[in-house]
Formats: sequence, C-alpha cells, structure tokens
Amino acid sequence: MPGTTVPTFTASGLAAVRAGADRPLLLTGATVHTLDPLIGTLRGADVLIGAALIVGVVPGIVTAAEDEGAVVIDATGTTVLPARLDAAVTPGTAARGTGPGTLAPGADADADLVLVPDEHAADLATALHTAFTRPDLLLAVLQQGRPVHWADRLLAGAATAALQPERLVLDPARVGVWIDTEDFLHQELSADGRYDETRGGRPHAFTGRHRIDGERIDYLNDLGFGAFGRSSRSSRSSRSSRSSRSSGSSRDGTHDGTHDGTHDGTHDALHHAGCTLHRKDTR
Repeated sequence: MPGTTVPTFTASGLAAVRAGADRPLLLTGATVHTLDPLIGTLRGADVLIGAALIVGVVPGIVTAAEDEGAVVIDATGTTVLPARLDAAVTPGTAARGTGPGTLAPGADADADLVLVPDEHAADLATALHTAFTRPDLLLAVLQQGRPVHWADRLLAGAATAALQPERLVLDPARVGVWIDTEDFLHQELSADGRYDETRGGRPHAFTGRHRIDGERIDYLNDLGFGAFGRSSRSSRSSRSSRSSRSSGSSRDGTHDGTHDGTHDGTHDALHHAGCTLHRKDTR
C-alpha cells in the first residue's frame, strides 16, 4: 500500500481495528505458525481474518487489501500462533481443520490467535513458551478476530503478573527441617531456595529448588520433574499418616515423579507426598 502509513500494535492501531470492526482484519509480514500439517510455518506471511474466521494465510495478501476493504496492521517482526490449543483432543484423532489449535484458512474454529515479538520466538517451542508464560510480552491477543489484549493493555478481565522463575521467593515461616509422623521422610527447606529430602534414612534422596508464590509452593527437582502444593488452613486434627498417601513415594523411597506439599495456615504442618510433616523443633 504505497504512500500509506500502516499502524502497528499501538494506540492508533487499536483505534483503527475498533473503528473497522465490521471490516476484515489483515495482519501483514509476520512469521505464522499455523500448526496445520500441510501449511506449517510461513515467514513474511499475511493473516486475513473475516467474520471471526481465518480467511487466508499466505504472503502477499496485503497487495489486495484495498480490494478487500481490510484494516491493515503491520505485524513485521512478530510471530503469530494459535491462542488456544485443544487439550481435550488426543493428537492424531481429529480431522484436519477442526477444533481450536490451528490457523488454517477455512478451519471451523474461531480466529483466536496471539502475537509475540520475534526476539522471544526463535522457534515454535520458544514462541509457545512466550505466549503462554509471559503475558508481559504479548503484543496482541485476538478472540474471534477481536482484540482482547493490545500491546501493554489488557482490554478485558484482570491483568496477570509475569512469571519470573529466576526470582527467589521465600517464606521465612517455612524455612527449616520438616519430619513426617513416622520419621521416614525428612525435608529441609533452606533460606537459599533449596530443598533436600531424606527418605528412609537415605540422605539427599531428592534435592532441588523450591519457590513460594502466594499460597502455592513449587518444587523443581534436580532431576527435572516438578511438583507443587498449596497453603491451607486445615487443623492439626487433619494429620494423615504416610499409609494414607495416594501418590508420590513408596515406603522403599521410590518416587513416581509427582508429589504435593501443602501447609496449614499456621505453618505447623507440611502435607507432602501423602505424608504429614511437622517442624523438627516442634515435634
């Protein structure tokens, strides 16, 4: 569109999209991960949205933008991918072009898509990670072709804080050694953000990092698996023995890769791997 200034993900761009709500929307010049097995990933491509559906994904649509009467947004330097993945469908069981999770033209799913900066989307895996874990980096999110997030503005709902995995978050009330009622499991939560478990007298059975996020406690084991728990205000009468656990560890110290840990409101108990632990100095 020679001689025309094309808006981007700015206030003027949002105003243009809203003013042309009854017109097609064209995102131009982006890297597009369609997640469609035939189309795949396109570079420098345009995405045309009309009637809340993906109408076209191909380079060069912008040359016909005036004919289409489309609102054009310059998406150069951005990566586009589906904003919803259908977790309810087993891979390989759905017909092509059905359900959410694809940007294929003509798919019977709404035009739900997300745009992130190229510098945070070197490949598909990185783009997905950015889109679903870094809300602070989102350039735009469209639902049924309409913007619900634009640049640094969430247009509906409450803002989500950015996850900062590298940030050390501790609760001094939880630092210390915790021991279960049968003296089988010992867990030390240290002030440097580490945890160290002894199981059945076997020291350092599981080690890793722990992180407190509000009512949630996350564990990242050095072997690579993760676990979590939540604070609770259960009474001391809710203690359970290790024999009542339904997941996590067996008596011989084996581990299935998952466990949970929840603290009561006074932090005098830690519910972990089906066990109830108490502070070493209060048992």
